[in-house]
Amino acid sequence: MGQIRVALQAMDPLSRAGLASLLQRPEFVLQRGADGDRAEVLVVSAERMTVDVVAMLRRSAAETSAPVVLIADDINETELLTAVECRVVAVLPRRAVTAERLAHSVHAAAAGGGVMPPNLVGELLKHIERLQRDVLTPHGLNAAGLTPREIDVLRLMADGFDTSEIAGELCYSERTVKNVIYGLTHRLKLRNRSHAVAYALRTGMI
Repeated sequence: MGQIRVALQAMDPLSRAGLASLLQRPEFVLQRGADGDRAEVLVVSAERMTVDVVAMLRRSAAETSAPVVLIADDINETELLTAVECRVVAVLPRRAVTAERLAHSVHAAAAGGGVMPPNLVGELLKHIERLQRDVLTPHGLNAAGLTPREIDVLRLMADGFDTSEIAGELCYSERTVKNVIYGLTHRLKLRNRSHAVAYALRTGMI
């Protein structure tokens, strides 16, 4: 991987200067002013997830697709979920920031990964479990947003079965199979059956 373009956002000049000094490494290029729009990773430092910080994260998420490394203390579950919605992929407690940990988080964010303290990972997992139990399962959906029927049809499509063969295998009418395929491709904004199979395989749905 070449140099990573990094932009900094901090609530005060002292914090920004401290972060800039920690990121003075050959593999990072700090973006300044208008160049911040070209950043590959955004590093944000804040004491707490205040209204102003959330507004700034939402604004950044609307303006750029760059992942965010957030440096902040005492984030609760609600604040964490808000941060994740704003492209935050790594969270570092302010009191635990070192040059090495910050560099590791920036590298992970640039590579499409993430870094979270164990307690925050636990909060996310508990939220996903509640989402599955209270929202998806009552509607017959899994975490991918597919019904068991849709998964069965996708798997057979991936095995090369045509509509009549899928209908015979699952004891459905051909009309039902066509409706299932139309429903999932329309909902997931997929172009056709081949696109649906490729998408399902790539995302691990089947």
